[in-house]
Amino acid sequence: MDIEILLALQKFREGAGAFLTEFFQKMSFIGEMSVVLIIIGEIYWCVSKEFGNYLLMGWSGNRIVNGLLKVTVCAYRPWIRDPRMAPHHEAMITATGYSFPSGHSMNGASLYGGAAIRKELPRALRIFLGLIVVLIAFSRNFLGVHTPQDILVGTATGLLVMWLTGRLLKWIETHPEKDIPVMIIGIAIAVAVAVFAAIKGYPEDKDAAGKLLVDGKKMANDTYKGVGWVIGYLVGWVLERRFIGFSTDVPMVTRVTRFVTGILGFYAVTLIFVPLIKGWIPGAAGTISSCFLQMFYVSFLFPWCIKHCTVLHGDHGLTAKQDGEEKNHDKR
Repeated sequence: MDIEILLALQKFREGAGAFLTEFFQKMSFIGEMSVVLIIIGEIYWCVSKEFGNYLLMGWSGNRIVNGLLKVTVCAYRPWIRDPRMAPHHEAMITATGYSFPSGHSMNGASLYGGAAIRKELPRALRIFLGLIVVLIAFSRNFLGVHTPQDILVGTATGLLVMWLTGRLLKWIETHPEKDIPVMIIGIAIAVAVAVFAAIKGYPEDKDAAGKLLVDGKKMANDTYKGVGWVIGYLVGWVLERRFIGFSTDVPMVTRVTRFVTGILGFYAVTLIFVPLIKGWIPGAAGTISSCFLQMFYVSFLFPWCIKHCTVLHGDHGLTAKQDGEEKNHDKR
């Protein structure tokens, strides 16, 4: 039945013209991993450190959960299951790995859904963000790259992880000394997921020419990405908490400076250092190391720059008394 629903959507998409397809392409785009990570990073650096930290932790957790579920279930993409399926060609570019659950749906649930379940936000904004979550998930069906089960489980799981993340952070507020045990447990889980993905068996179904329909070992790459991001976040989170303590309570001009500088640095890491690492370190270790660097930049390296660069820190023009008060605030 799931394929029949997708075929009906496919027929509608082909007859509806380009407008709806372009709209849902844009909805899908704002649920991509790199887009979501950049947005969360900017919130963490420039808007609200506390809110951004919640989103970073939840998104990282969702990436590891998504990777674990994908290599466990090993569900083929719709067009592999049924030759009648003709997904939109641009959507197929980001439709890597196994199908279940939808990574875009979990990304949307992490950022937009994670914000929507925060009761301190205005009701109208929460409704709008909830609508964005639904549109991102549905876009993957409309474009033909995921089944309804993929998006429903992806969205529900993503929201559950965000709720649990909020609970964990509230607990850490009352037990601040427990950050290192949380880091150690999180890293142990991530390493266990990586080992599981590396040693488990994968389906070896072949086409008429004798070629593997899906190479499971290669498809496990998305899982290794999640492992690197989780470890990078957890290490950076603890180091920032204990040794940096930057603040987002800064003037607007400083926020803008951070926004521009932070995103340029992220792209430098992604476009220059990530390919170098993958070239130096082959296989899963290279993927994990490069994603570790990406997240470590977001959670620690750029916050370190924020703390030690006058322009990014926002303390230019302060009196000695004001500077001392800000330092005391950061320590608290």
